[in-house]
Amino acid sequence: MREHWSSKFGFLFASVGSAVGLGLLWKFPYTVGQNGGGFFLLAYVLFLILLGIPVFIGEVILGRSSQKSAICAFTEFNKERDFWKLGAYFGVMSSFLIMSYYSVIAGYGMSYVLMSLMGNYAALGAGTESAVSSAYANLSGSAGISLFWHVAFSLITLSIVAAGIRKGVEFWAKIMTKMLLVILIFFAIYALFLPGWGQAFHFIFSPKANAFSFSSLMEALGLAFFTMSLGQGIMISYGSYMGKKESIVGLSFIVGISVLVVAILASMMIFPVVFSFDISPASGPSLIFETMPYLFSKLPGATLFASLFFILFVFTALTSAIPLVEVVASNLMEVASITRKKAAWIAGGSCMVFGIPSALAGSGVLFSSWQAIYGMNFLKTIDHLVTVWLIPLSALITALFIGWGVSRERVREEFVMNKPFLAGLFQVWIRFMRWVVPVVIIVLILQNSGVVNFEYWLNKI
Repeated sequence: MREHWSSKFGFLFASVGSAVGLGLLWKFPYTVGQNGGGFFLLAYVLFLILLGIPVFIGEVILGRSSQKSAICAFTEFNKERDFWKLGAYFGVMSSFLIMSYYSVIAGYGMSYVLMSLMGNYAALGAGTESAVSSAYANLSGSAGISLFWHVAFSLITLSIVAAGIRKGVEFWAKIMTKMLLVILIFFAIYALFLPGWGQAFHFIFSPKANAFSFSSLMEALGLAFFTMSLGQGIMISYGSYMGKKESIVGLSFIVGISVLVVAILASMMIFPVVFSFDISPASGPSLIFETMPYLFSKLPGATLFASLFFILFVFTALTSAIPLVEVVASNLMEVASITRKKAAWIAGGSCMVFGIPSALAGSGVLFSSWQAIYGMNFLKTIDHLVTVWLIPLSALITALFIGWGVSRERVREEFVMNKPFLAGLFQVWIRFMRWVVPVVIIVLILQNSGVVNFEYWLNKI
């Protein structure tokens, strides 16, 4: 018998936890500030409402209606054409590949929690900013330590998935998402009293027309998709654990709004600290593992703030990693007819093994010539493959499948769910899924892959 969430709050906490990934901490704030501030934020909100949430609704509908995970859900809705299954296969493959390197970065966060609790940042702060950078370089360049934390994070994640939906995924999602929000709010309130708060507010929210371009528009679109955990099979699996009483539309909007709130909180948590010390804004691992540790070492209570920040980082990573393993495991359970525990260990173990080259990417122990040949290390290569190709292709096929490949009446029934006032909205939504969403995703793929430079041609007009 299929497990279900204990209540709609189980779905909400798990979905918000999944959507609030590391990108919201290290990419969203910088991307907003560098791409037009208020203009970019407005574009992101519009894409979230008009594209992100509609696709989110579609994926949840596929899961709940079929009561199956991605691969079997696509089969359930259309047994005649195998082509549609590519949407599921690309999604499951995306989750598998993301987890393989996500655990490496999350492992660094676990290492920094230990370093923070030991008070190492106070010592580093007595030196220079380069000393903190050296600490990160030493960690990523150490094959043994990187591998240890990669394995540790992977084992924690697969153990939670193996425990089941209610006792594992839902139980820990509720705890960690609540704690994540508490820590975020604490930092955001503390940041209000820092001298750099006003500058950070201006950097994030002030409309800057000269910095907003077509590329900025594509960045906003990409973030709207990626911050909703779309194109990875996650929401199909999570939807399959939903009961029939909950409104998919209502819950989807709550998740979207929650993601937006967390993104803004994260922005106003990090950059007030950065601007208070006249440090140039940055993004990615350098922001988290170099800039922030250096800045925390300059604040009173360095050990407390650094420890809380990296605990926040690990919770954020874990709530996003759990659904990645869950997607692979749940599909294995259905396709191979095996138990949850066996599926979780196979899924998590395979991700862990495939992630070894990413864990060793900084040390040069494996594939030492990879970067020279492909222009980026193994970890970044996999990330590029997933974000530029697999996730958008999965989302594209899923949108087309919902719009054209399944019974319209069956989808309508799930969308409306005894709420007649949603019937009109359904007509708008299904047209968006048929025409608008596919076209926009195709533009995103062509632009991000470099096949077509739309900005170049727009400037020619």
